[in-house]
Amino acid sequence: MKLVDVSIREFIKQLGTGNPTPGGGSVAALCGALGSALSSMVSELTLGRERLKHSWQSMEEVKQGAGTLSNRFLNLTQQDTEAYEGVIAALRLPKETEEQKAARHAATQEAMEKAANIPLETLRSAETLMEIAKVAVERGNPATITDAAAAAQVARTAAAVASYNVLVNLPDIEDEQFVAESRKEVGEILERVNAIARKTEECVIARLL
Repeated sequence: MKLVDVSIREFIKQLGTGNPTPGGGSVAALCGALGSALSSMVSELTLGRERLKHSWQSMEEVKQGAGTLSNRFLNLTQQDTEAYEGVIAALRLPKETEEQKAARHAATQEAMEKAANIPLETLRSAETLMEIAKVAVERGNPATITDAAAAAQVARTAAAVASYNVLVNLPDIEDEQFVAESRKEVGEILERVNAIARKTEECVIARLL
């Protein structure tokens, strides 16, 4: 059974074992899925309320974006686990002969790049979610402010954890261009995410006080 199809209880149980998967990368993507669902909830509780009609267009965009992101994050939750399992499988390949060593090396490099690319996609998606959550905070039903704020917080967490899972793989990757571009993109996205998060937090506090 796929990781995303098990119960919450079973997911937590698997997460708490000594197995390396699922791990932080899958948790980052799951945070993104939770934040997407919260953003969608805020939109649903805003749309159709006449007194909030001025926000309908914005909330319709939030609803559409959150729905797309939710599915993307769920796929990434599964893919992150599969990517790390791919690294483990590559490292377990035989290395008795020079031919085997070369094949193992190539497979390991390919698997490591994939293991960096999946959380990088989670990070990109988390930035998009931060933007959506910000709109939910600013334009959503006032009664859902803490839910919108929660969406923003888990989006920020998803971004941070995903970034760690990109960076941890880079030292073992020999493609210098891939490493440099990935490291640069991580830094740029995190800077933007944190800037959005600060503005969102200011709005949350202002609306709660």
